[in-house]
Amino acid sequence: MVKRKPVIIDCDPGHDDAIALLLAFASDKLDVKAVTTVAGNQTIDKTFNNALKVLSFAGINTVVSKGAAKPLVRDLITAPEVHGESGLDGPILPPPTLKPSDKTAVETIIGILKESDEKITLIPTGPLTNVATVLLSEHEVKNKIERIVLMGGSMIGGNWTPAAEFNIVVDPEAASIVFNSGIPITMCGLDVTHKAQIYKEEIEKIRNIGNKVGVMVAELLDFYSKFYERFGFKGSPLHDPVAVAYVIDSTLVKSKMCHVDIETKGEFTDGCTVVDYYNITQKSKNVEVVLDIDRERFINMLYEALKKYN
Repeated sequence: MVKRKPVIIDCDPGHDDAIALLLAFASDKLDVKAVTTVAGNQTIDKTFNNALKVLSFAGINTVVSKGAAKPLVRDLITAPEVHGESGLDGPILPPPTLKPSDKTAVETIIGILKESDEKITLIPTGPLTNVATVLLSEHEVKNKIERIVLMGGSMIGGNWTPAAEFNIVVDPEAASIVFNSGIPITMCGLDVTHKAQIYKEEIEKIRNIGNKVGVMVAELLDFYSKFYERFGFKGSPLHDPVAVAYVIDSTLVKSKMCHVDIETKGEFTDGCTVVDYYNITQKSKNVEVVLDIDRERFINMLYEALKKYN
């Protein structure tokens, strides 16, 4: 029997976060120790409630903790134009039955890291506020983190400003702390996630799996795809599930080690992940930048995962 990799998922559900959670919990390669939430796609009360609702609906029992309500030093930016007023518009989900943890996200993450006999992989799919706060609060737990595999950033330009991807621009100071932590980092940014699109016929295939979770995911994607149609995308980019898929099977992707800095003071470039692709600065290569994905294998992985929710 293959040993499951212990992970903590820090997220801001969000349509693609919800799908990332379902992919992670269906995998026999991962041992999800906890789900923590952060403000980003919507306010913290909404992202927290959305995580509880999705997990409850899928029959998943796990630790869920509420995290940061705002970035480290900035006002919160949310994305209702992408995810709707609830942060998870589309399907009508019943109220959650899963009881949340009474610990904060930071307390939960630190507690799990301290108590674990093995190193833990963190999978942040929202702004990096919680992860940065953990690193600022308890310096020694850094050594218990195997790797941080995050969805965020971009080499090709942004999706929230011309220069910056949403998760990073919401809290660039937190991103700077994480990227400069010395912990191994894998960045699944727009370079790869814009290639990880799901097409209409594949959404229909998921809808027809024959379980309620498949129908929910299809309804999430029905709503989510409307935003991307405006920009001429043929399908819907599944941003956050790429980070989870990488941890399950890193052979799905192609990547390159680069030095990456976070812009925190730019007039036009705030929140930009400045990727030294050609090693111009000769600085240490601190980030594995994911650049490509086997889209068909990735969609098949998701499809097979969703079939498990009977």
